[in-house]
Amino acid sequence: MSLWNIVTKIARKGKIFTVPVRYLNLLEYQSKNLLRKNGVAIQDFCMVDENGFKDFEKFNVNEYVIKAQILAGGRGKGHFDNGFKGGVHVTKKRDNIKAIVSQMLGHKLITKQTPRDGILVNKIMIAQSVNIKRETYFCILMDRQRNGPVIIASPSGGVDIEAVAEKTPHLIKNVPVDIFKGVTDQMADELAEFLEFKGLLKQKASNEIKKLWKLFLSVDATQLEINPLVETDDNQVISVDAKLNFDDNAQFRQKEIFSAEDTSENDPREVEASKYNLNYIGMTGNIGCLVNGAGLAMATMDIIKLHGGDPANFLDVGGGVKEDQVRAAFRIITSDEKVKAILVNVFGGIVNCVTIANGIVGALKTMSLKVPLVVRLEGTNADEARRIIKESGLNIRTAVDLEDAAKKAVASV
Repeated sequence: MSLWNIVTKIARKGKIFTVPVRYLNLLEYQSKNLLRKNGVAIQDFCMVDENGFKDFEKFNVNEYVIKAQILAGGRGKGHFDNGFKGGVHVTKKRDNIKAIVSQMLGHKLITKQTPRDGILVNKIMIAQSVNIKRETYFCILMDRQRNGPVIIASPSGGVDIEAVAEKTPHLIKNVPVDIFKGVTDQMADELAEFLEFKGLLKQKASNEIKKLWKLFLSVDATQLEINPLVETDDNQVISVDAKLNFDDNAQFRQKEIFSAEDTSENDPREVEASKYNLNYIGMTGNIGCLVNGAGLAMATMDIIKLHGGDPANFLDVGGGVKEDQVRAAFRIITSDEKVKAILVNVFGGIVNCVTIANGIVGALKTMSLKVPLVVRLEGTNADEARRIIKESGLNIRTAVDLEDAAKKAVASV
């Protein structure tokens, strides 16, 4: 997962801080399944997809919420490529549901957060509608500045928490959590009271908060956001909408969750890169970049821009890269038709430059590279790596430093 994909906003003392974290893409219904499995109170729901209405036939409630499942917000205010308005609909008439679904399923939904031509809807969640009396906000996330989890709560939910923090900072409560003690009964009760749950509802809210904390721990989450956590007119406390992010480093513990990731909306090159533990993001330029380390990647892209070029991608091979990953990186970069030159910039610390050199030579012997390639290698075994490249007989231009490399790459385009 790329560092660029990931910015979680934290409200603290009325200000907004951004903290980079890694994340896994799950659709809304998948997050709700996790909540349900862990005993958190949610709306009952069923799913409809290309396989039909099998689950819906057994689903009977008083009022239905029909929600298109895509990885983008603003669905309720969006529209479909067939002219149908809204990715979220509410109805009490069961007979209307199949007609509504037919206007959504298999069509592209366009919102403020989607690409211009929208995102194809392959799944639709049909949930029980609840009569919301009051909405609150509840979130647990990992905060690097506090070296641990923090709970952010507000009695003003259902809207952007950033807006609440900016306009009414007194409605934001931040509670650091001791990772060893966890969320205590007293802490949960105080949070429930701050969220303005009264009487028996206060105890119900307190119990839900403790369940959400247990879920946060059990799935190795980096963020668990409930917006809104609601009070219903029949005195229930329910998590109506949920967003979960997960720690990539815990994938070996959370195989079931990570296997459920929805990659249908991702750039295929990003999906392919993730198979080789490479960090890749496609961009709009024409100079492909292969580097080791996010900081070096940023510096490389900056110096390309400085000399009048335009980077075509962000590709970080990381510190423990192997030759097969280098070969995969070249395949991914060259799959972009916009790429007119490639710049390899590696500073060998943990990385052995010989590994990079052998990977480059191996890749070029198995493919026909039709664009100029500029390579700058420095650090561990750089001299040996440069010898390997020189003796390969391949058409590879070397550079003495990063500026020289950027100039040569831009000039070659």
